[in-house]
Amino acid sequence: MLERVGEGGTADVYRARHPERGLCAFKVLRPGLRGDPTAVKRFLREAGYGARVRHASVVRTYDYGEADGQQYLALEWAEGEPLADFVHRSGPLAPTLVGKLVQQLADALSAAHGAGIIHRDLKPENVMYDRASETAKLLDFGIARDAQLPPEERLTRTGFFVGTLQYVAPEALSGELVDERADIYSLATIAYYLLTGRHPFSGRTQRELFQRLLTEPPLPLSRAAPRRSFAPALEGVVMRGLARDPAARQPTVAAFGTEVAAGVTTSPEAGRPGGPGLLGTFRRIVSDRG
Repeated sequence: MLERVGEGGTADVYRARHPERGLCAFKVLRPGLRGDPTAVKRFLREAGYGARVRHASVVRTYDYGEADGQQYLALEWAEGEPLADFVHRSGPLAPTLVGKLVQQLADALSAAHGAGIIHRDLKPENVMYDRASETAKLLDFGIARDAQLPPEERLTRTGFFVGTLQYVAPEALSGELVDERADIYSLATIAYYLLTGRHPFSGRTQRELFQRLLTEPPLPLSRAAPRRSFAPALEGVVMRGLARDPAARQPTVAAFGTEVAAGVTTSPEAGRPGGPGLLGTFRRIVSDRG
């Protein structure tokens, strides 16, 4: 072990030295959860699913298992910080950067879908962002689902869901069968948030937000950030990805990523370095110095 660097919902995370891979992130299930079959299952599922996906934009799983009664997971050490932290400091991102990041994440998800895995927990907190190289890496397959399971094993009860409510697809809330198109919805929500600093839906309580997700249309992209200008093509792509009906979304996550990348090139703010106008530039400069 080199040093403890953080903690997740179920595990402590260390920066460590893998005997074969070198520097890595070493996750250890917390002692209080080692006797919890559900926690152990989720932890090992994250490891197993992550090991099945090989892509440059996915944090690699090096090794996992159990030793001395402790469940562990060794992951590629990803430089940078959670994308959520970066956006919190910088504000909305330039469309060109958003297009670049969404394309990388779409490629990562395409690799996951090709391996038969639906991520189901896409959010900026589960993306590592390296500002120097402007690259994103997807992580955390803890609540992923095997798309090859029988349909009855992939259904969720109405009113119960996994993931983060602001990013979860409506079909996951209503007990419908969730497939790869749920990840398209979540990635569209991420794109929306990176462009505007807001989510497509809001609510004073979780219950209110839950109801709006199931019954109301999302706030149009242009109305979410009235001081920014987005090309109709870009807004159309993002809003299509947020369609309540999965069949109305892009056919694949790869198609969504390609369309977003194409749409940002026509955006009036495509080349701006940060958020809107002088304020966005100032935020970016301060962020870079920090």
